[in-house]
Amino acid sequence: MMITTNKKFVFSKENLKEVENILSKYPEGRKKSAVLPLLHLAQRQNDGWVSKEIVDHVAEIIDVAPIRVYEVVTFYTMFNLKPIGKFHIQVCGTTPCMLRGSENLLKLCKEKLGIDLHETTKDMMFTVSEVECLGGCANAPVIQINDDYFEDLTVKNFEKILDDLKAGKKVTIGSQTGRNSSEPATAKKK
Repeated sequence: MMITTNKKFVFSKENLKEVENILSKYPEGRKKSAVLPLLHLAQRQNDGWVSKEIVDHVAEIIDVAPIRVYEVVTFYTMFNLKPIGKFHIQVCGTTPCMLRGSENLLKLCKEKLGIDLHETTKDMMFTVSEVECLGGCANAPVIQINDDYFEDLTVKNFEKILDDLKAGKKVTIGSQTGRNSSEPATAKKK
């Protein structure tokens, strides 16, 4: 279900330049292929979610029926069809992360934040989703918060991340054990 907002969506001046840049990458008569980057740009401008008005506006720009854009936005899980919290926590539920404890991270989110999957806290600070494969299997379990990855998580260090975000403190992005990239966990620091 898509939410309607009663206000017309238009790209900001800055984003209009980016719209032109995106459209310039596609051959004449192929601008409908720009649907994904345009939706992504619109979602960023709209605090992380895509409204019916955005679907209509993107459809107008690429000259297709709104249903064609709606089909795309409902197919890809990277698009949110309702407002989300300031921090969108996406917990990887694929086998490597599950085997390394991602279910415990989800349980912590539910208990600590008082919300279930695909829900947002009343203060609009946190939204929790389970996603498939964030591509950091060697550093499992992995979560993504907004655009940042957090790897090598335990319930303890993930709880600290949640506490720090709630308190407005800076958090350490990447491996929570300090390892570099996907080096073996037993690698010695130089």
